Amino acid sequence: MDIKNTDLVSLFEQALRDVPEQKLEEIGIVVQVGDGICKMYGLTHAMYGELIEFEGGNRGIIMQLDEDSVSLFLLQSTIAVAEREVGRRTGSVFKAPVGMQLLGRVINALGVPIDGMGDLVYDALWPIEAEIPGIIERSPVNESLETGILVIDALFPIGKGQRELLIGNRSSGKTSIAIDTILHQKNKNVLCVYVSIGQRVANVARMVRLLEENGALDYTVVVSAEAGEAVLNQYLAPYVGCTIGEYFRSQQRDVLIVYDDLSNHAVAFREMSLLLRHAPGREAFPGDVFYLHSRLLERAGKIISGGSLTALPIVQIQGDDITAYIPTNLISITDGQIVLDTKLFNQGMRPAVNAELSVSRVGGAAQTRAIKKMTKALRLELAQYHELLDFAQFGTELDDSSRRRLERGALAVELLRQPQYVTYSFVDQALMLFLLKEDFLDAIGVAKAKTFVVQFVSFVKSVHNDVYARIFSSQDVSDADIALLRVIAQEFSTLFVAPDLEK
Repeated sequence: MDIKNTDLVSLFEQALRDVPEQKLEEIGIVVQVGDGICKMYGLTHAMYGELIEFEGGNRGIIMQLDEDSVSLFLLQSTIAVAEREVGRRTGSVFKAPVGMQLLGRVINALGVPIDGMGDLVYDALWPIEAEIPGIIERSPVNESLETGILVIDALFPIGKGQRELLIGNRSSGKTSIAIDTILHQKNKNVLCVYVSIGQRVANVARMVRLLEENGALDYTVVVSAEAGEAVLNQYLAPYVGCTIGEYFRSQQRDVLIVYDDLSNHAVAFREMSLLLRHAPGREAFPGDVFYLHSRLLERAGKIISGGSLTALPIVQIQGDDITAYIPTNLISITDGQIVLDTKLFNQGMRPAVNAELSVSRVGGAAQTRAIKKMTKALRLELAQYHELLDFAQFGTELDDSSRRRLERGALAVELLRQPQYVTYSFVDQALMLFLLKEDFLDAIGVAKAKTFVVQFVSFVKSVHNDVYARIFSSQDVSDADIALLRVIAQEFSTLFVAPDLEK
């Protein structure tokens, strides 16, 4: 018997008429696969960002919707997906595990633990893309987040809820500043999330061991997307870390999140876009690369209901060129930037912060009163020092005033040097800056200035603990305390200089 196609269609429709609609599954067939990306036909009602499950056990996220097909990236590079394999819609987006139990764990971008400490325990699964808090829900950034690094806390203070960019060449100390900041949050009721994007496995392992040895892993979550993983994992990692940070913030906790680094994140997104055959723009990046980072960093902030999420994104540049595409995008998104100079780094200035190009747009609003009183003229002194230093290189004779400024600038630069993994509380920093401001370092000289200030802080903490405790509790240095500190500094100067004179 000759049956027409239309008759077959009507028979199928009649057979499916009594089937409940919610039991129907929309499936697709893989028609092309390669380079971690596959194209599927048949998912006519699929949504952008939806999670698709394959028969072979792999999963993928839809990243492009075409007229009659969808393109998606695979989450697992070790599970093969073959052509004509069936994939099913999940009706859900990719979600990350969240919970206080994640503290002390190292996970990958898929939420799978990679620290060998057993299965991951979590409270819930949250979508990695979230609605950004509106301006009505936000609170002004007016509370200091101490980094423990003198040059940053004194000149470019970071507030809770701020987004401060760390920018510099390769091996200029960007990650070191971020790690020191995490180490300094011990016993300060601040939770930390460290996101590693495209880094070597050895570097991540070394960093995790450092956090563990210093007791910082107890309040830190590490999200790692290694360089050898699928490109989609490197794309997802910062959003997964931000989702975990937002959960901590929802528990009314202060959170610090470090993205190390967003240059690799942008490169991963560029690779994905080129594989999807999107039109390349400047430096071959797609046109929506700005939205890639803006929707991530705008999620940081301080909330009226309690809790804050402070972001420290890191971006790598080449040849000290901060005018490249990705750095300029991030500079325009963030609330300031700390620029690290390779020339200063090679000269032994650690941390190698360029005070002229660095800025914090929150400024003194996020600075303790004690530090603010001691740093009123510090930035001006450093600017005059660098200007006179360039001028003095020509061999020009300088007057007494210029020589005085050079000597003061050299003392300030020496004071701002700080070894790695050594951080100071705001009281320590205030006492160090007090010695510079009140000219107690002039007679000591540049060579012994650092030793003098460190020992002076220890002297005040041990012998005059009442002054130290008063500054700590009030976060201010009163006029009476300044007068008392002058007497203490004069006393300590005698103790410090006397042994040297006997020799």
